[in-house]
Amino acid sequence: MTDKTDIETGAERYPERATIRDVAARAGVSIGTASKALNDNGRLKQETRDKVIAAAQELGFRPNAMAQSLHRTKSMTVGILTTDSVGRFTFPIFEALEERLAEHGIAVFMCNATEDPAREKQHIDQLLGKRIDGLVVTARRMDRRPAIAVPGKTMPVIYVFSQTDDPDALCLVPDDYGGAVLGVEHLIAGGRKRIAHITGPERFEAVTLRQKGFADALSKAGLPQIAGFYRNGKWSEQSGREAVAELFDGEQTQPDALFCGNDQIARGATDALRERGLRVPQDVAVVGFDNWDVMALAARPPLTSVDMNLRALGRAAGERLIAMIAGERLKGVERLPCSLVVRQSSDPCNSKKTTEENQS
Repeated sequence: MTDKTDIETGAERYPERATIRDVAARAGVSIGTASKALNDNGRLKQETRDKVIAAAQELGFRPNAMAQSLHRTKSMTVGILTTDSVGRFTFPIFEALEERLAEHGIAVFMCNATEDPAREKQHIDQLLGKRIDGLVVTARRMDRRPAIAVPGKTMPVIYVFSQTDDPDALCLVPDDYGGAVLGVEHLIAGGRKRIAHITGPERFEAVTLRQKGFADALSKAGLPQIAGFYRNGKWSEQSGREAVAELFDGEQTQPDALFCGNDQIARGATDALRERGLRVPQDVAVVGFDNWDVMALAARPPLTSVDMNLRALGRAAGERLIAMIAGERLKGVERLPCSLVVRQSSDPCNSKKTTEENQS
């Protein structure tokens, strides 16, 4: 049997050339930290640098031309292209992404295309003219969009809170399905058995995924989906009010909990329940989605809500983009876990305590 150790270099032989990702994994550090150590920059402990250098030697790692150019010939700038003119979803992602890239001395140009194809093309042309090293595409919703055409397909492009049908693209989005499971399981754990789902238009992928998570969580607990307990409408407080009227008028079975597709719907629903003399959460528990402070904290009572962890999404995008600029090839759809922020609308005992239950 052939010895897998190279006698001259002391490095193990691998079927493929070792990458910076392999070095980072061997040293037990992030890709960004490994890059800093190998390029002798950034604020790192000497112990960490030594650990990374040792891992690189063990793997026989040799930086390729693109990885070296990250710190030599690149512009050290990236572009962010968004269609979210309100910024409710984009800004937390952008802030965390910018913080992560700044650690590597990378500056960010942000452009708002407002869903105008002509304006988007103009922004892309301008960004390419600045010789950006990468592009992040975000949106105000996660439905699929046409892929960005990059000359030569050599510049890394990441879609964050956005998707495209290009199989070679990398897309990072929250796990809507898992988030819905978290919210419904929380209601079930609180003893609720007649749970209704009030959500937005079915043309949105998020609505479909959250509805499936809702249904699967009920099925797993042995609870039925009661006829008439699934209501679609707009992403608005008024839609929440209207759904409550439909669910609680007449002699039909009434819900003891509402799982809402966003916090606007949930806030409208809690207002409508209170106006009917129903107590939240004693009579009807309510869970929203988005953990949008403007809505969740201003509701009476404050809303329990699924948090999409947008800052974590931004940090992850920064990590992936740094790796891709350094030469890594990444693709596919990554769905990052949501968490649940428990407030008084589902549990009066937690009116002053916030807990986060990470999705398993």
